[in-house]
Amino acid sequence: MSNLSSGKYAKFISDRSGLEFPYSEMVIEWNGARVHISEFEKKHPQLEPKPHAADPQGLLNARPARTEPAVARILTLNPLSAVSGSTTITVFEDNHGRSTSDTVRFRDAEPGAGITAADINNASGFTITVTNANNYTFTAAGTATATAKIGGGSISAGPVTLSP
Repeated sequence: MSNLSSGKYAKFISDRSGLEFPYSEMVIEWNGARVHISEFEKKHPQLEPKPHAADPQGLLNARPARTEPAVARILTLNPLSAVSGSTTITVFEDNHGRSTSDTVRFRDAEPGAGITAADINNASGFTITVTNANNYTFTAAGTATATAKIGGGSISAGPVTLSP
């Protein structure tokens, strides 16, 4: 036999609101507070985060990183500067990222200032000398007869061979 009374007329004071409620309507929250049924709040899910499993290490059908092939870059309108009586041609290519001794091949250059298209569109390309971040020079096969900007609007500069 139990020594506790049934609490038929008993009252309790809510820990949350401080109001008096019938003892039989008391519930205990997750934090130990004794409150009335109407004041009960469940434990928030963020207080019990789910365990995080480690990421898997291997990938199915993984492939190594790909190295992008070099491509020809279209140059601005008339990017080549020729000086009368000189074989040195200066090329303007914005932020070219090239180095001295690189080989560059020009494609679709138009003739001008005594330099023929064949002098610029050489299949084996030209060894360049970098002058700054936007300009480099090469020695053309022909000699310029006038000082002018040449090359046309569809000239491109790139590697000697292009990969598909």
